[in-house]
Amino acid sequence: MNEATLFGLMIFIVVLLMSQAFVAPMMGSTRAAKRRLRQRIRSLGETADGGTHAALVRKKQWQNLSRIEQWLESLPMMEPVAILVVQAGLERPAHRIVQRSALFALSVGLLAGWYTGDLLTALLLATAAAYLPFFALMRRRRRRLQAFEEQLPNALSVIARSLKAGLPFSEALNVVSKEMKEPMSKEFGQVFNELNFGGDLRSALLGLLARMPNVAVMAVVTAVLIQRETGGNLAEVLERISALLRDRFRFQRSVRTLSAEGRGTAWVVSVMPFLLAAISELINPGWITSLVSDPIGQQLTIGAFVLMVVGILWLKYLVNIDV
Repeated sequence: MNEATLFGLMIFIVVLLMSQAFVAPMMGSTRAAKRRLRQRIRSLGETADGGTHAALVRKKQWQNLSRIEQWLESLPMMEPVAILVVQAGLERPAHRIVQRSALFALSVGLLAGWYTGDLLTALLLATAAAYLPFFALMRRRRRRLQAFEEQLPNALSVIARSLKAGLPFSEALNVVSKEMKEPMSKEFGQVFNELNFGGDLRSALLGLLARMPNVAVMAVVTAVLIQRETGGNLAEVLERISALLRDRFRFQRSVRTLSAEGRGTAWVVSVMPFLLAAISELINPGWITSLVSDPIGQQLTIGAFVLMVVGILWLKYLVNIDV
């Protein structure tokens, strides 16, 4: 592996870690928060109903597929990808994402192997290229979930006002689907269609929770299901949840503003060594080559890179606050 490839790989790893640590939304970004959310969703019965909804969506997509594509779609490894596709709001078979990933990996791997002649470099670049379609899919899913959660307080206010005006709950969902933008309109429109065609309210709401797995949606679904079983003023409950979500967003923005200095410092500290190395190479050509070719220089470079990765992970732990 030559010097340019080594430094390019280091830069790629640092930028990937920084983007995952400090660009991803803070709320719900921690692994512990996701684990707690999955446990709570299971307690509401998501495993049975959410899996059924995902299967129905896939069967609906299979109608326009060939037999080979249907066989690929039926493979067990496609199930998690299909769930990601549904949560990202896309209407495409899961196997096409996997095919695109394999095509990227093969193309980049062959090109890197022909250009560098190094098998390890080609495998590393091919692995990174294979991850790109899934990275784009998860990024689209994350943005869609964030947009849905930001629209949810307004949607709850619309439902509460519709209920106070005398409309039934299903018609209130229809008002939201017509008045609001994507993704709120599409998701609540799907819940309304399920109820309108004779579906069960619990199944429809749990399907919404399976497509939009976050704490805010779980709170709304729980409140509606409890109200249906015990009775009460649903409009008042939804208004309180809407106010609570707005307060939560305000607090989240305050936390993000207060932690902005830490994130900026993390970016500067992480990128500065590579900028200084590039400037030093421009001023004194061959300096990087002499550093990397020397055994002690190689050890120092690897040690500095390991310490940089540890520092990024530590800054992520300090800056990302679970709201």
